[in-house]
Amino acid sequence: MESYLSMKNISKTFGVTGLKANDNVTLDVRRGEIHALVGENGAGKTTLMNILYGIMQPDSGTISLNGKELKILNPIAANKAGIGMVHQHSRLVNEFTVAQNVVLGAEPKKAAIFFDNRKAEAEVAAVIEKNRFHISPEMKISEISVGQMQQVEIIKMLYRKAELLILDEPTSILTEQEIQRLFDTLRELIKRGKTVILITHKLSEVKDISDRITVMRKGRIVSVKDTADVDEREISKMMVGKSVIFDFAKGEEGCRETVLSLEKVSIRKKRQGHPILDNISFNASSCEIVGITGVAGNGLTELEDVIAGLQKISSGSIYHNDEDITNISPKALRERGLAYVPTDRLKRGSSLDTSVKENLILTSHHDFMKRCGVFDDNKISEHSRRLISEYKIDGHSDVPIGTLSGGNIQKVILARELDNVKDFVLFSEPTWGLDVASSEFIYEKMLEMRARGVAVVLISSNIDEILTLADTIFVMYRGRLVAGRASGPDLTREVIGEYMLGLKDDFRGEE
Repeated sequence: MESYLSMKNISKTFGVTGLKANDNVTLDVRRGEIHALVGENGAGKTTLMNILYGIMQPDSGTISLNGKELKILNPIAANKAGIGMVHQHSRLVNEFTVAQNVVLGAEPKKAAIFFDNRKAEAEVAAVIEKNRFHISPEMKISEISVGQMQQVEIIKMLYRKAELLILDEPTSILTEQEIQRLFDTLRELIKRGKTVILITHKLSEVKDISDRITVMRKGRIVSVKDTADVDEREISKMMVGKSVIFDFAKGEEGCRETVLSLEKVSIRKKRQGHPILDNISFNASSCEIVGITGVAGNGLTELEDVIAGLQKISSGSIYHNDEDITNISPKALRERGLAYVPTDRLKRGSSLDTSVKENLILTSHHDFMKRCGVFDDNKISEHSRRLISEYKIDGHSDVPIGTLSGGNIQKVILARELDNVKDFVLFSEPTWGLDVASSEFIYEKMLEMRARGVAVVLISSNIDEILTLADTIFVMYRGRLVAGRASGPDLTREVIGEYMLGLKDDFRGEE
């Protein structure tokens, strides 16, 4: 079948390092298909799509659409050619309405000068109705859900008459129900003659929604397959050179002694209608992974900060091994043995301008000082060599950690934290933005902690991650726990999604 989009012999080299992000890449996409572009972080997917959308220019190669060769110098040129891109992170203005966000940069004018808000709402309403979206153009972005924001991003591209849509990790923070609604939208767009390129790490989604798959590895295309002809295991093997499918056994009952306990923990702030955290109670025991999930904005971040000692609570109590540790300092928590892998690995988890070996001792630097008060360089170097080897960190100990990939930065944080763990560890969004190979490594380390008798608290908006790893699962909605159940076959992605959206609440009415 003839190609609709053809990117031929695309190459892109970055900087003085000579890193070839794209190495003679040829991508063919057919009209009216959903084409999945998959590969590990650093495989070259985003670079290739940034070139297609005009954010970057290739060193060599050509782009043709509908048989016509194009020079795409910027995103405006891409839009004019009928190419739209929905980025991983929302670029919407919270205080603007849906309509105002959609027309931003292409606003209808009144008397050729003034913004015509009424016309904008009418034009956006027409796009919404034609494509069967369920959202009002008058609503403010601050009033809508994350799933609806994703809709707005797509409407924004359709308003600009995009025929080819690029979606970069569009489901990373959506519930199961929102994912299915998004997929229904994509299928409807395909019926209307649109074409979609989907970048995703989630292999189950690749199988669910795509027609064909292009696999990239180390800047090159290694395989192109009809989705129906391959399973998830084969896709993962093509991506990383080996099969990476997460199928881990749950923890055994037995060494379950309560290590960390939260009792009716609340955070209240003035002039807010309801508590940020509202009577949160749960236990984390040795040899157990406690998974806590929810949609962003429902209290996961605040719960992370509370457990890490970075946020004081308004009421309630927190216990560690039956000792009250309510509102103690992060330093005191560290001394008690807390290991902490934060959501923000770049700002909170590491110091980007300092070396790998310095980052490996950030929380234990006093252990590497001589009696005279200076650092023992030999001891630090030996410590770094051991952890770099044990955690398979791809990077020299003397280079700034900021020069490493996201997966390797996360490995440095893991090495530092887990090397000092005593009996409890907090992971928050540990695989956010990481590829399947890096995720597998992190999961294995998490399971090692559980096997050692450590109490593991895993905060994650990734339902698959929670279902794969957690022995006990809690769901948060509007600052409350609305579900707390042992993991099992009856606790599916769909059921968890209902709790995440507030459609179900096991604890409603309880004090």
